[in-house]
Amino acid sequence: MSWLHPFKEQRLVVVGSEAMAVFDDTLGWDQKLVVFEHGVDWVGGVPTPARAEPSAIPLEATEPLRVECEHFLTAVATGVPPRTDGVEGLRVLTVLARAQSALADDENALVGAGGPPADDAALASTDVAPPSRQVDPTATVHETAVVDGDVQVGPGTRVWHFSHLLGGTTIGADCTLGQNVVVGPDVSVGDRCRIQNNVSVYAGVTLEDGVFCGPSSVFTNVYNPRAEVSRKDEFRATLVREGATIGANATIVCGNEIGAYAFIGAGAVVNRPVPAHALVVGTPARQIGWMSHDGERLGDDLVCPRSGRRYEVADGGLREVGSTGG
Repeated sequence: MSWLHPFKEQRLVVVGSEAMAVFDDTLGWDQKLVVFEHGVDWVGGVPTPARAEPSAIPLEATEPLRVECEHFLTAVATGVPPRTDGVEGLRVLTVLARAQSALADDENALVGAGGPPADDAALASTDVAPPSRQVDPTATVHETAVVDGDVQVGPGTRVWHFSHLLGGTTIGADCTLGQNVVVGPDVSVGDRCRIQNNVSVYAGVTLEDGVFCGPSSVFTNVYNPRAEVSRKDEFRATLVREGATIGANATIVCGNEIGAYAFIGAGAVVNRPVPAHALVVGTPARQIGWMSHDGERLGDDLVCPRSGRRYEVADGGLREVGSTGG
């Protein structure tokens, strides 16, 4: 790859059914592109190569990068799609991302094998262990997702397109993180959680087991943010208890606790604690009823129409007291 290397080779060979083309960027313009119309003849039932003389294809002497830029400007000006569009760009970035991921895996394997090579050992700190990802072999992480070094992903969990798990984050077992999800840093997500597309779970937020976060639901961690005032030491914790549901586009203002199996309606803005099993809607959110473990709205008898579980109001929330046997 060095410009000072004594032997430079930049050659592309394309083999087709009718001919072969050779592009050698180290040759002059009159010889850069040569076509060989080689073929195969059958002689006595035996395939025999039929070689032909090379034929040089004349090329205009120009700067390739200049041609590329002019083509792009023409596409912008005329609206005619370029030869390589955004989809092709994404394919290239996907290859680069997979290459970078492979390099990171090699580095982690090297650390596990006892550290860097001897020549680099002096540069490695012996006091601080490097962060390492712990992604369970049964977990699925999409090739476009980014998983930082100090992250744990539990068994059976799926992380989809363009998501980012920041350092110090722990994701439990059998979770699903949709497209464009950001979690962390230093966030704990329990088992069997469902975090839908376009959700950001920031530092200070904890999701217990079985939490559902609807598409584009919002968490905050600073109560009175300013762009020019750093308040990283003023994060307010938000705790979402087991089994709670947060509807699409709902906003959870930091510093509040969402009770177990509470149900936050779509688009609601929660600015105060929500009791267990409470159903809240609106801006600001207000309670309009109770919800069962199965996500069914309860009537006056406080019996779940799906499971038959019976409840009673206690300590400002709802608790299960038995079953009707339904």
